[in-house]
Amino acid sequence: MRRDQRTRWVCERAHALGFDLCGVVTADRFEELDKLPVWLARGHGGEMNYLHDPRRADPRLVLEGAQSLIVAAVNYNSAHPYSAESLSRAGGESPRGWISRYAWGDDYHEVIKKQLDTLAAEMRAEFDESFETRTYVDTGPIVERVAAKYAGLGWLAKNTCLINQQLGSWLFLGVIITTFSLEPTLATGGTAPPDLCGSCTRCLDACPTKAFPEPYVLDARRCISYLTIELRGAIPEELRPEMGGAIVGCDICQDVCPWNRKAPVTLTAAFQPRRIPVITGREVLDPTQEEESLLAPELEWLASLSQQEFSEIFRKSAIKRAKWRGVARNACIALGNSNMTRDSGSYSHIVRVLELLASSEDSLIAEHARWALTRLGAADGRSAVSHPV
Repeated sequence: MRRDQRTRWVCERAHALGFDLCGVVTADRFEELDKLPVWLARGHGGEMNYLHDPRRADPRLVLEGAQSLIVAAVNYNSAHPYSAESLSRAGGESPRGWISRYAWGDDYHEVIKKQLDTLAAEMRAEFDESFETRTYVDTGPIVERVAAKYAGLGWLAKNTCLINQQLGSWLFLGVIITTFSLEPTLATGGTAPPDLCGSCTRCLDACPTKAFPEPYVLDARRCISYLTIELRGAIPEELRPEMGGAIVGCDICQDVCPWNRKAPVTLTAAFQPRRIPVITGREVLDPTQEEESLLAPELEWLASLSQQEFSEIFRKSAIKRAKWRGVARNACIALGNSNMTRDSGSYSHIVRVLELLASSEDSLIAEHARWALTRLGAADGRSAVSHPV
């Protein structure tokens, strides 16, 4: 079988397994990755030390004898309001937060990797020669979005996301790196998708924390996704008011992108917002509520979760990346930004939740809870209560 026929077979199988896009690129250095050391030297990577892995600069360092990268994408745009927009539609007295669209359902790392592993197994069954493969979904030293660009799946936008002209940017990306030789998708007369951002700067203008010092450059230290997930310590005070109700991640730069206006939606069950049984036996605002949704979840619920409850609920969710400590910290900030007034029906209850957190032995959570209490005008932010929440 010729190399181009192999590529065609691989991509056909990828589509049959549920991938919306598939492309192949030769395992080689990519122009964008030559800029990585400068970006890191400027401090734009924050505390993400794994980005300094030298293998990220060249896929051939990841797997000896690597010949090809198979890049596949899945649309995860479920038919629900955008994250920030969902807050205004949620209603009710209890303040709510937002969770990034990608984390509403099952852990995409596991879902996509299972599909990639199946594709790799089918390749071994189909082709006689011996070859090695490794699969990655945001978990290895492969920069998937850059590989996706050179595999013909889209262009790298001003907000640094990959955009496909038909599907937009709500895409999960996965990569198979292999010693199996395949014809690159763009080698048979195809051309790389052009950059269609044009003069548009909506993504840059909409960022509340001004995380883009210039088009196509992200300073992760100011990115809400980084602050809510990757940063393990205290969130800089000057950025807290701009984070709104963000709990895990941020979709704002994608929400405003014109290319996502007509992005198709997926009905895949794994990517729909989870509904989670409410834990009973504690004081809650609505004792009749039986479920909590990850679409605009109640902040009181998130702030009140114990470490054990968090681990059980989010065991198969991408939210676990933020960890219990991070979610509690972020919920405190979101509560501080909720603009609740003393005449709100939920005010006294939320203050009790925050006061309990302010007395936590965890100094990080306690400090952010005190900040929230001060923002809400509740005493001096240092009071505590002994009654359970």
